[in-house]
Order: sequence, then C-alpha cells, then structure tokens
Amino acid sequence: MKPIQVGLLGIGTVGSGTFNVLQRNQEEIRRRAGRGIEITMVADLDVARAQSIVGPDVQVVNDARAVIANPDIDIVIELIGGYGIAKALVLEAIAAGKHVVTANKALLAVHGTEIFAAASAKGVMVAFEAAVAGGIPIIKALREGLTANSIQWIAGIINGTTNFILSEMRDKGLDFAVVLKEAQRLGYAETDPTFDIEGVDAAHKVTLMSAIAFGIPVQFDKAYVEGITQLGATDIKYAEQLGYRIKLLGITKRTAQGIELRVHPSLVPAKRLIANVEGAMNAVVVQGDAVGTTLYYGKGAGSEPTASAVIADLVDITRLHTADPHHRVPHLAFQPDAMSDLSVLPMSAVVTSYYLRLRVADEAGVLAKVTGLLANAGISIDAVLQREADEVSGEGGTSTDLIILTHDTREGTMNDALAQLQKLPTVLAPIVRIRKEELN
Repeated sequence: MKPIQVGLLGIGTVGSGTFNVLQRNQEEIRRRAGRGIEITMVADLDVARAQSIVGPDVQVVNDARAVIANPDIDIVIELIGGYGIAKALVLEAIAAGKHVVTANKALLAVHGTEIFAAASAKGVMVAFEAAVAGGIPIIKALREGLTANSIQWIAGIINGTTNFILSEMRDKGLDFAVVLKEAQRLGYAETDPTFDIEGVDAAHKVTLMSAIAFGIPVQFDKAYVEGITQLGATDIKYAEQLGYRIKLLGITKRTAQGIELRVHPSLVPAKRLIANVEGAMNAVVVQGDAVGTTLYYGKGAGSEPTASAVIADLVDITRLHTADPHHRVPHLAFQPDAMSDLSVLPMSAVVTSYYLRLRVADEAGVLAKVTGLLANAGISIDAVLQREADEVSGEGGTSTDLIILTHDTREGTMNDALAQLQKLPTVLAPIVRIRKEELN
C-alpha cells in the first residue's frame, strides 16, 4: 500500500518533534500501522527555517490552505494553536474530507462541539491525544481502555509550569513571584504565563477529559477556574506540616446533582502518589467503578513527548480511515446521539472540605468567635491549629495565624461564612481559603 500522506500546519517545537520521531521510527511505525506514514507537505510562515528542518524532499509553503487544497494529503496535523485561524483551518480541512490531528486544547475546549459535529457529518476523524497531558495517553485510556467503567471522578496535575512553580515554592520556601521569574528564565514558563498560572490551560484540558468521561458536550464556559498567583509560601509550609501538599488540580466529578468541572489549588494528602509528582511532570488519577483508582504519569509537554501522542493519532487514523465511520471510536467516547444532558454544577453547589488561614489579633476569645460563627453556618470543623505570633499588628499588638480544616461543606455556604468572618475586627488580613481533596 502506498504511504498515507500527511500535511503539517506549523513546524515549531511540537511540529519538528513530530517530523523527527516519524523519520527516526518510520519502520516500526509502518509495522504497527500496516502502511507507511509520511509528512510530504509543511506550511509555516518561516519557509527557510521549515525547509532546513524537513530537508529538500518535503514541500514547504507559507500558505496553510495550500496544504488543505492538496488532493494527495490524507491527514492534516494542526499545530498552530489558538482559537482564530486554527479554527478556520480545521473546519476547512474537515470540509475537504481530510482527517485532522491536533494538539490544540484551547480550540477543542471552546469550539469542540462544532468541530466534532462537522467531522461526524463528513465522516472524518479529529484526533487530539496530544491536546491533554502531552505524551501521557490519557485520552485513549478514557475513550477505550476504561470503556467498561462508569467513571466517577478525574483529578489531574495537567499543567507542568504551575507544578514546577509549586514544587520550587515548597522545596525552597520562596514566594510565587520569585519562582515565576526563575521558571521563565529556565524556559518552563512563557514570557506571558497567564494561561498557565491562572489555570486556563488546565481548564481547557479537564474540560475535554470531562466530556469523554461523562459523555457530555465540551463546556469550557461552565468550568470554575482559579490559578496559583495568590498562593504564598506560608500556606505551602503549613500544608506540609499538616501532612498535605498543594497542587493545582483539574477536577471533574459525577455527582447526583450534576457534573463538577473545576480547576484550583488543592491540599492533597502527602501519602497520595499524585501529591509526589514534582517539577514539570503531569499526572492524572481516574476513578472507575470497576477498575478502581488508576494513575497516569509522564511528561506533559515538550517536543518529542507531545510528538509521541501526535504520531499515535496518525497511526490510529491510518488503521481506521477506510473503516465505516459508524464503527470508529466516537470523538468523545459516547455515540453522538447518546450524549448526556447532565448539567455542569456552578461552583457554589460543589461540596468539598477546606483549609482556612486567618491572620487574627492574639487576644482572648478570638478563637471562640471564629468557631462559633462557623458552627452557626453549619460548618463542621475537623482540626484547629494556632501558630505562635509572628508579626506586630497595626495596633501595636501581636497577631497569629489560625489554621482551620473543615469537613465537607457546600461552597456557597463557605462563601457566606467567610464574608462574615472577614468582617470581624480581630481578623487582620484577607482570609486564605484553599480547597482540600482527599482523592480516595
């Protein structure tokens, strides 16, 4: 059989990794796929640089639409990124009858419903293993490996930049701003790190996993998103003393009321495997009713780890592209006419437990006022710790940190209670609230 011909849109870090791995392992890939897979055309604005990567035998153009228009191209790989031109090109490739492989989690999290519907109508595949957790095959695990299970919840460290920052803050006792600058110097963080540190990147990824796990449409606009910019070294230190690590988690969970979809810093027991994932590594925990707890760990970004996922998608499409479209694995695991209408819960309806830190005046009766107010709100306290006074308050007295761990509480109830606590004259600074996830 003649090789499958692939057009590549964008040959940056992941694109060059994809070309190199495909070249290096071409014989083994051919043995797995049943036929050769060749990148025969590349579109990139920097034609000279692209040509230097792929050599003289590959056609390089500066117009992505020329790749889509080429009748010899069977599969288009989109590695441009973003929501704009990438969306137009993906939809044009689908309309032209091309299968699509993409690493673009932002595009699919926001416009996935439209894109998957267009692909289904045209009878082509859109594969996106590389869009979530880089080289970790979590999409395939959810879509195929765990298909017998009713997935109960997923919790993942799915952004390497933030995990690197949190690991460094814990190891070195430094504050966020200091470690961010170091992460940028080392290349772990972008010059504009907003999508990473504010949790948006992780929210894109958990939105896709949620859709596959529960058979719901992609609904990024319903996700609760909170980043790590407000975390201080103090809370990371206290968490450690209490037997916890703080991680930015993407969480999606099935409940009787609906689906939880949220990204935020979380206290995780230090004994959990995921709590010990350090540096820029990624990990995803999936809880299924039949299999129990499974953990997927590896490099969540980088040239060749992400290329590994892109090429796995190429192989899948090569095997299946002649199959009846109705016999392929659906894009979001469930048949398109069997998607669920389960709603995504607002954050105020989510139930979890909490770590609270209150900087309070070191006076008699303060603890009683705080715990009394929480009790009146119906919030059950698991533990209370008081740290020695460590700074002078504005009135010349001393202050101390009051740390409270709560049992499960509805978020809306906690919000109301925190508003009342913040009004107490003995509470001297904004209250720190971090959610706690036992993951068991």
